[in-house]
Amino acid sequence: MRYFVHESSYIDENVSIGDGTKIWHFCHVRKGAQIGEKCSLGQNVNVSNNVKIGNGVKIQNNVSVYEGVELEDYVFCGPSMVFTNDLTPRSKYPKGPTGYKRTLVKYGASIGANATIVCGNTIGEWAMIASGAVVTKDVPAYALLAGVPAKQIGWVCECGVPLKENYKCAECEREYTLENEELKEK
Repeated sequence: MRYFVHESSYIDENVSIGDGTKIWHFCHVRKGAQIGEKCSLGQNVNVSNNVKIGNGVKIQNNVSVYEGVELEDYVFCGPSMVFTNDLTPRSKYPKGPTGYKRTLVKYGASIGANATIVCGNTIGEWAMIASGAVVTKDVPAYALLAGVPAKQIGWVCECGVPLKENYKCAECEREYTLENEELKEK
């Protein structure tokens, strides 16, 4: 075994965990889940059936990654942020996996503490969702969103620094252009 699982955590049968991944206290990884290399799952993380998590993903404490959610490489999920997978849940009328809406979080995106991601949406590459935001629609690549419901308040560099009007990062000096409402690296 070339990954670490704390003794208080449960790993079901038929799970794939990549080299260098660390799974900390009180986690549960359910059957069919795939977790990439060099990931970190903080305390009390639940990874549901058939979830796919890429390489280098960091999931902070108290996050449940429900069936229907996919996290690409280098995604960051802040403490106690929430994913959903059913737009109209009823205890009496469960839909099961065939009724779940897919949520995709693309490469390098970050989701702040206590944010909520409503199912059926895609969060673009390198996007940043502020703490406490509620995402109810697709998020463009490099977009910076905040509020309830979340609204785009700007653009963010790959390194995480908000961009000014010239779309040049004051920190790492990457340059971007805005074409057809999409931000692209020069």
